[in-house]
Amino acid sequence: MTGLGSGGPAVGPGPLRSLIDGVPADRIPVGDRGIHYGDGLFETINLRGGRPCLWGLHVTRLHEGAARLDLPLPEIEVLHRECLALADGAPDGVLKLILTRGDGGRGYRPPAVPQPRRILALYARPDHPRAWLDTGVAVLLCRTPAGQSPALAGLKHLNRLEQVLARAEWDDPQIAEGLMVGSDGHLVGGTMSNLFLLRGRRLVTPRLDRAGVAGTVRAALKRLAPGLGYEMVEARLRPEDLSGADGAFLTNAVIGLWAIRRCAGRDLGYEPLPAALVAAVRGVANDPDWS
Repeated sequence: MTGLGSGGPAVGPGPLRSLIDGVPADRIPVGDRGIHYGDGLFETINLRGGRPCLWGLHVTRLHEGAARLDLPLPEIEVLHRECLALADGAPDGVLKLILTRGDGGRGYRPPAVPQPRRILALYARPDHPRAWLDTGVAVLLCRTPAGQSPALAGLKHLNRLEQVLARAEWDDPQIAEGLMVGSDGHLVGGTMSNLFLLRGRRLVTPRLDRAGVAGTVRAALKRLAPGLGYEMVEARLRPEDLSGADGAFLTNAVIGLWAIRRCAGRDLGYEPLPAALVAAVRGVANDPDWS
């Protein structure tokens, strides 16, 4: 492991500007439960033309996460209005939306009447190599296991230490992502992405009932797949299943889709992914009118 101070190209500049509870600010009170316990949720939102992409799917995931954590949600119209205000003048970028349970006393027990805190931060788009889009990416298999927690599986919650440790395992700029395996030996996905294997007309992705994050592009692809002539299937997958696939790719809201070319230093020998599939996924990931 290279140490937590080295993250390679994943480490970038801080936010361009931010809002806390609708007010321009960049400081969080020390009593915030998001700091103390990771008690909250977040969304990483792609901005195109100053507007959030996949907004409806981000909102759906927020609702699901808030319901499972018993976390009150602010009015969605307020969140949307603040997103647009923060993105004004920055046509393309990345917006991070964080919702914490707000301030609380010492101890795990949540306050009886929480006052959630909403944090919005605007970032520049990451400068990934063009080749990662055109010819695919190299990935590694992370040593850090993804712990199994059915109570939190699928949620984009604030407890991300496993991903921090996994991302610290490499500083090679030629490696785009690391694949994480659960403590049961099954693939969960990337440190920041969902994984898909192409098997004929089937798109096979890891089940997320034990660990992992249910991504918004993953949700979009579930809706797109039938119209493209594919069946999306959730299954238990192991690292060796990469060798028997016709192709593999990663998705998230910011990258859209990256085809996997190499894993653990070995060329997987895949043919290029179907152009219509790639175009459809990248299209919805960058379309603020798709929801």
